[in-house]
Amino acid sequence: MHFVEDVGLLLERQGIPRMAGRIIGWLLICDPPHQSASQLAQVLGASKASISTMTRLLIEMSLVEQVGVPGQRRDHFHIKPGAWDEVMRETLDEIVLGRQLADRGLELLERKPAELKQRLREAREVYAFFEEEYPALLERWEKTRKKTLR
Repeated sequence: MHFVEDVGLLLERQGIPRMAGRIIGWLLICDPPHQSASQLAQVLGASKASISTMTRLLIEMSLVEQVGVPGQRRDHFHIKPGAWDEVMRETLDEIVLGRQLADRGLELLERKPAELKQRLREAREVYAFFEEEYPALLERWEKTRKKTLR
């Protein structure tokens, strides 16, 4: 369970509630790969309400899917196929939005002294750099994924 806790802590550092991270951690290693809310609550020592709230969040984040399991009355949850690729693509969207926001800020400061614009210019340059470079990284990942995840 140290792995599950460590995933929870890692994702908490990224702004995701620790319990949601623990659910991800468990779903990455559990067998079978799909778990009911009751199973998640039992294994993680959490309330069903907490599991319900966090699985809804993870579904909204496109990390987890709710699936029916033949012969089972309750829905189960598993890691959504392609979830990590989607997270990386969304990161690019956030980078673009960050650069656009910095551009808007610089427009507001257009007639202000250069030293006042410096902080925003620095942020804009970081976003612009990653906006330019990140698509090539995603493309390289796609090629690597096709080779390694057959």
